[in-house]
Amino acid sequence: MPIQPAIFETHEIRRIYDEDTETWWFSVVDIVQVLTQQPDYQTARNYWKVLKNRLTKEGSESVTNCHRLKLPAADGKNYLTDVATA
Repeated sequence: MPIQPAIFETHEIRRIYDEDTETWWFSVVDIVQVLTQQPDYQTARNYWKVLKNRLTKEGSESVTNCHRLKLPAADGKNYLTDVATA
């Protein structure tokens, strides 16, 4: 699966392309960081964690549609990250 970042305004959104299903998967935390205008990645990560727990308690299906794939982090290593399709 090739990894190629997308640019939204001036922010980089990590994404990965699954050739088998022909689907782009986007990092949820990166999208949350842009939409909430958080300057810090950790703050956006915590925001998503709290939101994800609240949505799970409410029975929202949007959280169940999130998958986890390995994407590169700032330190160059690959970590499991929540991803979703458009």
